[in-house]
Amino acid sequence: MPSELTEKKWAVLSERGCEARNLTHEDARYLVHKLGGEGRHGLCIVRNEVAERLTGPVVPADAPSVAAR
Repeated sequence: MPSELTEKKWAVLSERGCEARNLTHEDARYLVHKLGGEGRHGLCIVRNEVAERLTGPVVPADAPSVAAR
């Protein structure tokens, strides 16, 4: 039986909202590390179901910040 960590059921949230969904946990950890290095705050890894309840649509990780829009 595969681990849930290897299934694409993880999402990354930031202060901007949902950065990405349908990631493996390893991919989510990589994205958190990458975004943290870019100065993004409020990063966390949650399951897709939680991300859907807490946020609206996915905000692409490479989209400009709200202040720059």
